[in-house]
Amino acid sequence: MRVQKFSLLAVAVAAGLSLTACQSGDDSSAGSDDSSSSAQSSGSQSSGSQDSGGSSASTGNGTGTAGSDASTGGSSNGGSGTGTGTCQTSHLAFSSSGGMAEGTLIVNLENTGSATCTLKGFPGADLKSKDGTVSAERSKLAPPSVSVKPGEGTRFTLHYPSNDSGGSGVTFTSLVVTPPNETHSHTLPVTINVPATDDSGPAITVDPVGTGK
Repeated sequence: MRVQKFSLLAVAVAAGLSLTACQSGDDSSAGSDDSSSSAQSSGSQSSGSQDSGGSSASTGNGTGTAGSDASTGGSSNGGSGTGTGTCQTSHLAFSSSGGMAEGTLIVNLENTGSATCTLKGFPGADLKSKDGTVSAERSKLAPPSVSVKPGEGTRFTLHYPSNDSGGSGVTFTSLVVTPPNETHSHTLPVTINVPATDDSGPAITVDPVGTGK
């Protein structure tokens, strides 16, 4: 009987130790799972932080590109401005023809340049003969501002007294034209005969560019 009791006691002790070992193993496994979950959670947060940083950098680059495009657009708009410059003598073609009224000469100016230009004011008009040069006086007309597109033209009128005296008068053979606001001139061949006077007769006058159309 005593032997059986010891045997039973040994079995009970062994069972108790086995149960304790199992519980200890379960706790360790649970702790390991918790630790693994914590590690995964920490790793997930770290990945999110990197994605956020990458997204921020991409947005920054995009904003910079947009800003650059906007600046370029502004610059482009400014370059394509709508203002026009003064017509230059080198970009004008000159021709002349008799006016409808006696004692008038029409001088045509054609824009041969590649851009629209503007003329406003009185041209210089100097008539030359073998005896000298006479500068036309300005008329009393107000000068308009004339915008001339490439291939288009405008004109002005020169007024002079006709020679009805029966004498030979004075014959001008060239007209030196200086466009408004220009310093370069162009010479046209003309034949204009006026009476020889002592400057007491009608003066030779010129109208502003763009009038008399």
